Amino acid sequence: MSKKALMGGVFALAMVAIIIVGVTTIDWGFETNDEPVSVPFAPEADGSLSHDSINYVLFEEWSPVMLILGAVMFGAIIAGVTLSKEDDDEEEGKQ
Repeated sequence: MSKKALMGGVFALAMVAIIIVGVTTIDWGFETNDEPVSVPFAPEADGSLSHDSINYVLFEEWSPVMLILGAVMFGAIIAGVTLSKEDDDEEEGKQ
């Protein structure tokens, strides 16, 4: 196994460990209420966000999860670009 593949595997395992720790330690705040609940979006009269608003929940309570998902998606984009460049290089070498 090459050093590059080993580093990729270690990074992948680290990301999985971070995701598992994040999922198990976050208080998801699920309630037993089965009825639909409206979610406020606009700020209140004084300009502050309600603790039930989508903006507050996403960026204040779920920020660790969003950061992890952003890092995973960024890695996927970089991997896709790298793989497409490798395919282009292989096709140029065959011609």
